[in-house]
Amino acid sequence: MPAPNEKPNEKMDEKLTIALISGGTSGEREISLKGGGKVAQSLDTGRYNVIRYDTATDLSRLAEDAGNIDAALVILHGVNGEDGTVQGFLDLLGIPYQCSGVLGSAIAMNKLISKFFYKNAGIPVPDYIPIKSPGDVDAGDCINRLGLPLVVKPASGGSSLGMSIVSTREAFGGAIDLAFSHNDTVIAEQYLSGTEITGGVLGNTDPEALPIVEIIPKNGYAFFDYKAKYTPGETLEICPARIDDALAERARTLALASHKALFCSGCSRTDMIIHDNDIYVLETNTIPGMTENSLLPLAAAGAGMSYPQLLDRLIALAMEKKNKQHHTKPRF
Repeated sequence: MPAPNEKPNEKMDEKLTIALISGGTSGEREISLKGGGKVAQSLDTGRYNVIRYDTATDLSRLAEDAGNIDAALVILHGVNGEDGTVQGFLDLLGIPYQCSGVLGSAIAMNKLISKFFYKNAGIPVPDYIPIKSPGDVDAGDCINRLGLPLVVKPASGGSSLGMSIVSTREAFGGAIDLAFSHNDTVIAEQYLSGTEITGGVLGNTDPEALPIVEIIPKNGYAFFDYKAKYTPGETLEICPARIDDALAERARTLALASHKALFCSGCSRTDMIIHDNDIYVLETNTIPGMTENSLLPLAAAGAGMSYPQLLDRLIALAMEKKNKQHHTKPRF
């Protein structure tokens, strides 16, 4: 990583200069840094000059360097990273990136708004009730409409932070308080038991679905929470998922439909659950994790793509956007 005042090398060769952006200020900062570290270790130094930036400290340096950057790999999660804010900043700087743009990022980040777009596209989702403030909560109504157990989660955010599975009426209030500590809007959602799966998608105008991954948290986890996601050995992840061909094809179709419905581009990963032989979409991630335990690299491997090859593909998708959108660099 260059010193703060160091400039990217002038292009003396055919290498692309890549801004690797990770860190940030959300509750998922640690995972973002881990993913960024894995990406940095895996990028082909024969093809790329890599410069690392942390949005918590390096935004001014990124702006200063923009004229010499070919593309960005954004490995950020949560607010001020995955929600369209950094994407808008990069658009202003004329730097193309591998993930969804401002619109798709903002829509996918908000689980409540995402549900409107899913339903408009005919994508099945669990029943839910939006809660705009703690004073709007009617525990009895939520339980009567959704049953027990039910899910309570923040409308925005990732990595299952602030999410609870509520099995009793007495636990409902604490789950609401926890969720509101993470966001100003909360969702109470029908709990569907079944097989958890996820579907990765790569592409811009002609996206393609990757093999489906099955997710099995170890005993002791009520759901695929933060610890289960990021602690090695706490979750069994199987690719391709152990489901029949018809369900696998349906899951890939729903992953693609979700990618398109939310105006995603570059890459996405849609989490789903198989319940009573039907598939329901839970949420879509526009910047899937890129640690050694992450699901998008596993799905790519299932399609015969190594981790470095996946990075090459993501950079190519960013450059494809640049060529189509005719990015121009700002003058400073």
